[in-house]
Amino acid sequence: MSAQTPTPMMHSTTILAVRRDEGAVLAGDGQVTFGATVMKQSARKIRRLYNDRILAGFAGSAADSFALFARFESKLEQYRGNLERSAVELAKDWRTDRILRRLEAMLIVLDRTHTFLLSGTGDLIEPDDGIVAIGSGGPYALAAARALARETTLGARTIAERAMTIASEICIYTNQNIVIEEL
Repeated sequence: MSAQTPTPMMHSTTILAVRRDEGAVLAGDGQVTFGATVMKQSARKIRRLYNDRILAGFAGSAADSFALFARFESKLEQYRGNLERSAVELAKDWRTDRILRRLEAMLIVLDRTHTFLLSGTGDLIEPDDGIVAIGSGGPYALAAARALARETTLGARTIAERAMTIASEICIYTNQNIVIEEL
């Protein structure tokens, strides 16, 4: 019997969406970790899609995430930028397609009026409070953003910046190279 060397564990990132008043932002850190090694400090995990009207961010395997971005972009084209319909159709495909089901990633997508979290189990969640986060630092960023939203009058961008900084101080898989895109 031969002992197999375990594959290094890949850890996610932190992606945070905050919607407040008229502002909608998506924030992500830049760290890429492979096992116990930081491989990159300035990865860009957020994209502007469909004529810069939609933001998307990923957590999980980069290759899987890029495959999902491409699939989601084609859904946006097919449904002429209708975020809700595109997200529903991607979630259905992701759940039923044998190849897509194996992808290890999560997406947050948003436009000026809607925010959705998509996962490979077919989950399509629109948060009640306009705040959602994914990745290994997601719970920290989510808690910080919700506290800031409830207890301050700060705008969406400032809440996202501060919450991501807090997450980076707690989660070892999240750094302070934060990219924020705003609609």
